[in-house]
Amino acid sequence: MNADLLIHSAAQLCVIPGHAGGPQRGPRLGDLGLIADGAIAVAEGRIVAVGPSAEMRSQVTAKAEMDAAGRVVTPGFVDPHTHVVWAGDRAGEFELRLSGATYMQIMTTGGGIMSTVRATRAASLEQLMAETRPRLDRMLAHGTTTVEAKTGYGLTLGDELKQLEAIAHLNATHPIDLVPTFLAAHAVPDEFHEQPDAYVDLIVEEMLPAVARERLHRTPLFCDVFCEEGAFTLAQSRRILERAKALGFGLKIHADEFATLGGTALAVELGATSADHLVCTPPQEIALLGRSDTIAVALPGTPFGLGQSGYTPARALLEAGAALALATDCNPGTCWCESMPFILALACRALRLTPAQALAAATINAAYAVGLGDRIGSLEVGKQADILIHDVPDYRHLSYRFGTNPVAVVIKRGLVV
Repeated sequence: MNADLLIHSAAQLCVIPGHAGGPQRGPRLGDLGLIADGAIAVAEGRIVAVGPSAEMRSQVTAKAEMDAAGRVVTPGFVDPHTHVVWAGDRAGEFELRLSGATYMQIMTTGGGIMSTVRATRAASLEQLMAETRPRLDRMLAHGTTTVEAKTGYGLTLGDELKQLEAIAHLNATHPIDLVPTFLAAHAVPDEFHEQPDAYVDLIVEEMLPAVARERLHRTPLFCDVFCEEGAFTLAQSRRILERAKALGFGLKIHADEFATLGGTALAVELGATSADHLVCTPPQEIALLGRSDTIAVALPGTPFGLGQSGYTPARALLEAGAALALATDCNPGTCWCESMPFILALACRALRLTPAQALAAATINAAYAVGLGDRIGSLEVGKQADILIHDVPDYRHLSYRFGTNPVAVVIKRGLVV
């Protein structure tokens, strides 16, 4: 067999396969498909073979070889929930929270999301991309090779389209693949403060059809809603998501972060690709997730960033048979975190995942959470060659250690980036 690249002599090559053409579910989460002294061959940006190093080196003729030198090889991390495109910062609000103010109190007094909305509206497209690109650089350096990127800091049609245009340009010019999500239903803007239903009308009747017509992005293109007290009610969320589904968008929802409104059940009913946050999801809706194809996305960095003690009930979700993924929720207000390795470490401590479960949740299951599980998220033959070499001798070190970057080499579509 001929190949462009052969990586060999990995202490552990973690294939992390999907199960039955889908994510790893329930107690089966954590199947790493581990190959000791493993090797992987790449041709034309895709994986063409995996196996033991001795076997692969005898069967593969490669233009270039890379010695993993007893280190761990995994798929690139997939970050399935971020707000990475924004302008400005909210360091002052961090200080307010340390003084006792809550996230929702800050939001209702004009801070929070609306603070970033004002800065993002004022930014040019060029400034927005200039501020976002270094965040993507840091994500890539920490091993993230695919990122879901939400709008939601514009809240007018023009400003939401500006964010989508920034995502499209960055996707075309940065090594990271960006998956766009339209989140005009992130907050009710100041100009609609007294008439939130009129803003929902605007999203449903004007914004969603306009975004669908623009088609700035390859599929998938998602629509998301912040279903939460102080943001959008369950009825408003239903209107928006039903309209988005009719227009061909994939669906996502922010649900049960601070209060239980029924957003998780709505996600399951509408066949959403993912339901995210899920900090206070009730048992009956956890059971619904366990019987559905909707991915449960946990964002442990957010309660950590807010200094809260409540986290996604990951063990209950797995016991119910749900498919669990991990994400950073990278955003300027509650979780400015570009490091998926930190999220793995936090998930093991706060969500009680094993290191293998956290790794699978950040790769194959995260890929399914952005609708790309058939293309990325594992080192299976035929998939895109997004590969990491970690400077550790055992995959458990990826969660065991924290505060440093374990990633030594990042390969995107078969090329070292």
